[in-house]
Amino acid sequence: MKSPKKKALLTSLLLIVNLTIYSQETNLPEQKDRWVIQPNGSINWRINERLPHSDHIEMSGEKVSLWIAYQVDQAGSIRLTRKVVFPTFRMLPDETRSHITYTFEDNELPRMYINNKPLPALVTKNINHSGVMRIMAETGKPDGLKIEHSLFPSVDQPMVIEKFVVTNTGDKTITLSMEKLNRSVTTDTLRSKSSPHTVVMKTLNEGRRVLEPGRSTIFAVCYFATDHPEKPFFADSDLEESNRVKRITEILKPLQLETPDTILNTAFAFAKIRATESIFKTKRGYLHGPGGLEYYAAIWANDQAEYVSPYFAFSGDRIGVQSAMNCYRLFATYMNPEYKPLPSSIVAEGDAVWKGAGDRGDQAMIAYGASRFALTYGKIDSAKVLWPLISWCLEYCSRHINDQGVVESQSDELEGRFPSGKANLSTNCLYYDALVSASMLARQLHLPEKEVEDYRARASRLKLNIEKYFGASIGGFDTYKYYETNTTLRAWISMPLAMGIYNRSKGTIAALFSPQLWTADGLATEAGKETFWDRSTLYGLRGVLQAGATDQAMTFLRYYSRRRLLGEHVPYPVEAYPEGSQRHLSAESGLYCRVYIEGLFGMRPTGFNSFSCTPRLPKDWKQMSLKNIHAFNTVFDLRIVRQNKDKIGVMVSKKGDTHTYTIPEGETIQIKL
Repeated sequence: MKSPKKKALLTSLLLIVNLTIYSQETNLPEQKDRWVIQPNGSINWRINERLPHSDHIEMSGEKVSLWIAYQVDQAGSIRLTRKVVFPTFRMLPDETRSHITYTFEDNELPRMYINNKPLPALVTKNINHSGVMRIMAETGKPDGLKIEHSLFPSVDQPMVIEKFVVTNTGDKTITLSMEKLNRSVTTDTLRSKSSPHTVVMKTLNEGRRVLEPGRSTIFAVCYFATDHPEKPFFADSDLEESNRVKRITEILKPLQLETPDTILNTAFAFAKIRATESIFKTKRGYLHGPGGLEYYAAIWANDQAEYVSPYFAFSGDRIGVQSAMNCYRLFATYMNPEYKPLPSSIVAEGDAVWKGAGDRGDQAMIAYGASRFALTYGKIDSAKVLWPLISWCLEYCSRHINDQGVVESQSDELEGRFPSGKANLSTNCLYYDALVSASMLARQLHLPEKEVEDYRARASRLKLNIEKYFGASIGGFDTYKYYETNTTLRAWISMPLAMGIYNRSKGTIAALFSPQLWTADGLATEAGKETFWDRSTLYGLRGVLQAGATDQAMTFLRYYSRRRLLGEHVPYPVEAYPEGSQRHLSAESGLYCRVYIEGLFGMRPTGFNSFSCTPRLPKDWKQMSLKNIHAFNTVFDLRIVRQNKDKIGVMVSKKGDTHTYTIPEGETIQIKL
């Protein structure tokens, strides 16, 4: 019998061995959180160590977007740079980036005074994010001031509010004042679209007041754009903040994720905010836009048609659904009898297009997204509107099939940044899934059975040809080459998994999570390169879950979510690196939510009131739920419960009525609502 001391030593050695194996298997670096989740669902950084630190965040409303860079130095002093974008105030010529943007630095703010002396240096105590950025700062004694400094976009006006709630925390009455400021700039008349645009920086509630101990007062600064500077301007900072909080609440109420993992639940909620807030009210109606200081009042075949619009069909957000329909309607206006490619992007509120990358497989992207959206949304009238676009895009792809039976395109969504050959894996997988959806949608629309069977047969042939053309041993893994002459591992080898093709799932999953592809920030675009795009990582995580490698996928999903929500650059998924400095482009957040909807819960629309469900309940979870789902023209909850070692329960609740199904773990159930 071993002594307690030897037992403890053996236990320690086993732990070290297990940790080493775990590290080798996951290739994940250790994480140290900077931010902490709060009981109200916000995240908070208490500033007491690891300084200096800098980061940036974007927030959007229907007529404005606010990008803030913030830097906290060693002494705890914060510096802000505010870039305010007005998407519908345009310049000429009509181009993607012809919106107006203005930058405002700290030294442009009106000065505050306490007892007729300039406000002393503030020490930042914490920063909080929850759809509003809140900065808590204090002065030292003897002044005794606490300032809650908040920044947020207006919900429906071309305006940003910067608000200061100042509290006297000392034991003496003080006099506090803020200067009055009204500064404006007007754009060049000849280059301004429609009319000259005026941008104004203006104080609200400025002036002098006496503050007794414990009392507070409010000052504010607003940044707004107008084409009618002669008209009186009124703004209420409290009302604007209230409206912003209401909009965030409106976004968060539907489609709630409930799991035993608070980080995942919170990251999902934050992703919903970013995916949904970035919708701009244009002269063509609501249009979702990526943001990032560059992409506004415009739509893309990938970001909007492929990534985020299918998410909106589940989201329950009225504006999100409108933006999806508007996106597809706009692309439909460019259909043509000659089957020339649709533009990759429609920009400048719909007044111009961008075709700079040629045919990137945009038709496959649009057909995939529109068909999934139509099935999930579940309204036949909307589906009838979308069907001509879907069928046109499928016919376009059919006309570009080569002798090997796969679709050719000039590039892919990376637009030449990395090679994609004459035919690439991504375009073909999207086309495959679009054909599968089209066969289901055609039946829902009561089209001839011959047409339904034709789409199904084309999908079956393409699935075989994808295997023949792209199946390969790359980097020692039985996976896919991204194009015919490709010899290095690429991030998008996950696309077959995400589209339900599992022939090479084992080798593909091993490759995705190998040190060759997985980096500290997710999947490298190509093995050996530092470039990463979150979109491929999110497709990868979803695909691995769909393929059934649940616990392996969850290890990486937890890591990724924690890094994006609580790490050094928060609180949303990002676009890319080094390009764009990891901008918080909004459609990636829609892809993040789809990791759960389509990956973890395994929901795949099959009809206007039906879906297949292949839930992937992690071994260490007893249950998980998606509540208040707005899809298939109804509202329902989906709950997954572990019943025993091999069986799980699938519970669908609608208007107080619950149906429970028991299935073997890993099986698929067909659910009709």
